[in-house]
Amino acid sequence: MSNKDLYRKFCETADVPLFSRDWWLDAVCGDDWDVSLALKDGRVAGSLPYHARRKWGFTLLVLPPLTKSLGPWITYPAGQKYETRLSYEKEIMGDLIAGLPRFDMFHQNFSPEAADWLPFHWKGFSQTTSYTYVIEDLSDPDAIFAEFRDKIRTSIRKAGATVAVSGDGSVEEFFKVSAKTFERQGLGSPYTLDRLKSLDRALAARNSRRIFTAKDASGTVHSALYLVWDGRTAYYLMGGGDPALRTSAAASLLLWDAIRFSSGVAKVFDFEGSMMESVERFFRAFGARRKPYSCVSKVPSKVLRTKMFLKDLFRRR
Repeated sequence: MSNKDLYRKFCETADVPLFSRDWWLDAVCGDDWDVSLALKDGRVAGSLPYHARRKWGFTLLVLPPLTKSLGPWITYPAGQKYETRLSYEKEIMGDLIAGLPRFDMFHQNFSPEAADWLPFHWKGFSQTTSYTYVIEDLSDPDAIFAEFRDKIRTSIRKAGATVAVSGDGSVEEFFKVSAKTFERQGLGSPYTLDRLKSLDRALAARNSRRIFTAKDASGTVHSALYLVWDGRTAYYLMGGGDPALRTSAAASLLLWDAIRFSSGVAKVFDFEGSMMESVERFFRAFGARRKPYSCVSKVPSKVLRTKMFLKDLFRRR
C-alpha cells in the first residue's frame, strides 16, 4: 500500500488539521501531492504532506493554493513523560524528514498546533515566526462583541444600515469580488476559479464551508467572505471587497456574522492573520489574541539560492 493510501485511511480516524486532510489536498493539488509517513508498530505515528511542483527546472515542496498551513502531525502515546515526549517527537520528525523526496526548495507554514520545529533545525532547515489572530472561545458571542474595539462596533452598526448579509453566496460571486481586491493591490489572483470550484465542491460535500456576501438594496456586492471549518476551528480562509465601496464597512459586518455563525460549528475562530500592518491592526480590533506559527524552509540548491537572492535584490531596488 502506498503512503498516500495509508494516509487516506489515517485521515478517516485521526484528528488531522483541515488543511492537511487528504480530500483537501486532492482538491487544491490534484495529483501533485504526496506524504511522508513515520510508522510505529504498523500504525501511522506521524505525517508530513507536501505539494510537489516543478519551476525553473527545480523541484519545490511548497504550500498548495488556498492552503494556509501544512507541517508535521504527530500522534503521541498516552501517558508520556515530558522528556519521553520530546525524544519521541525528535525520532518521528527525523523519520518524516528522511521520507521527503529530493528537493531543491522546501517551504511550509506549520500549524500553530504543530509540534516544535527544533528537529528540523538540526537537519539544516531555517525558521521564521509569523502570527495569526485567534478567538479562543466562541461560546459567548455577546462577550466576544464586547471585546471589539469601539470603532469596529460602530462600523458594524453602520454597515447594518446599508447592506444585508447572506450566507449562501456563490463561488463565482466570491471570486469576482475577491479579484477586485487583488487588482487594487496590483496583484493577480493567486488561485483560479476552477481551483476554487474544486475546493468548494469538496467542502460543500462535507458541510464545511459558507460563503458570506454583503449586498446593498440594488444587489451590488460590497464585500464577500469565505469561511471553512473542521470539528474544532473555523477559519477565515479569504475575503474581498469592491474598492469603490469600502466606506460601507461591510467587511467588518461580514466578519462579525462569520464569528457568530462559527459559534455554532466550532470552538475557535482563526483569522488566518497577515503580517501586513494594516491587516494585523484590523484583526486585532476584533479582540483576537496573537498566536505564533513557524514558517520552515530549506534550499539545498546553490543555483536556486542565488536565483532567489538576485530576484529579491532586483525587487527591492
